[in-house]
Amino acid sequence: MSPGEGAADGPAPVSPCVAVCIMDPATGFCRGCYRSIGEIAGWLDFTPAEKRRVVADAGARKVAAETARGAERGR
Repeated sequence: MSPGEGAADGPAPVSPCVAVCIMDPATGFCRGCYRSIGEIAGWLDFTPAEKRRVVADAGARKVAAETARGAERGR
């Protein structure tokens, strides 16, 4: 087992895909799950630790996108 992949880290997360598969040309991320094309294509080959990193990164991108949209609406 590699570092960061122990039982304490839990099982690998499921794919964050929400079946809204539209790549945003401005950001390079999917508008549904906020992953890059490389993250989507590599998902099945990623280790559990890599999958957790992708899920965390995508979550942060989603929060940033929603915050930016909220700021635009408030102008």
